[in-house]
Amino acid sequence: MRSIFFIFSVITVFILSGCFNFSGRALSAETNIAQAVKYQKIAPEEAKRMMDDGEVFILLDVRTEEEFEANRIEGAVLIPNNEIIERAPTELPDKDARILIYCRSGRRSAQAAHDLINLGYTEIFDFGGIIDWPYETLDGNF
Repeated sequence: MRSIFFIFSVITVFILSGCFNFSGRALSAETNIAQAVKYQKIAPEEAKRMMDDGEVFILLDVRTEEEFEANRIEGAVLIPNNEIIERAPTELPDKDARILIYCRSGRRSAQAAHDLINLGYTEIFDFGGIIDWPYETLDGNF
């Protein structure tokens, strides 16, 4: 009887520990999803293939408005990196949408990708910076 109680206690501890983070607070379902979704860094060539494969996607530019106006990839929508947490829930309502993210060099797109994953988005692909984009872009004369 004692061994059954011990085994039951151990199993209970493991189950309950999976529902709490190290601060002792219960994790939300959104946080559990974010932990299951992995950050996906892809090459610009892979991003281009994804844009051309016929699947629906959102092309997200996370640079500043000035950078966006000067040069961008056709079809991109702008949500600056420093506004992503506040604006994404209303401007990107489908958390399962395929979102391809870029910035100038890759630093801001990586941060935005992690922020979106933490908000519960599930199909996030960071292809780095526009400076590495070997395909056509639109300059300020569109």
